[in-house]
Amino acid sequence: MTAYQHILVAIDESPISYAAFEQAALLAQNLNAQITLMSVIAVDPFVGVDFYKVAPAITDYFMQAESNAQNRLDEIKANLERDGLKVNIKLIRGMSPSEGIIHVADEVGADLIMMGSHGRTGLQKLMLGSVAQHVLTQSPLPVLIVKA
Repeated sequence: MTAYQHILVAIDESPISYAAFEQAALLAQNLNAQITLMSVIAVDPFVGVDFYKVAPAITDYFMQAESNAQNRLDEIKANLERDGLKVNIKLIRGMSPSEGIIHVADEVGADLIMMGSHGRTGLQKLMLGSVAQHVLTQSPLPVLIVKA
């Protein structure tokens, strides 16, 4: 088996995703690998509904979420590049987080996915689902989960 050359790191606003990117940075430095940082703007629950014409605040909310995600990715990229790492960023819209992660991994040719997991269990996991669990079961690539 060859060393990992391209690590995909899923980033959201949670502290655990920041822990994942820090671990990915260490691994990338040791392996001389490149990193792609990515975020998914949550699937719009109003797709197909003529809702935006009556609620522009919702449109503003999604535009602000996208701007925040882009700024977060740009900031992390700049920090990693200062450490000498090769970093790309991707911002995905219109997919669930797990579908977006798997899609980007394929698109960029990643050979490892790293992501944080909130470690939800029981009813909380049942009600909220688990992005990490879905990526683990659906991705053909190795997935490294960083836990809190």
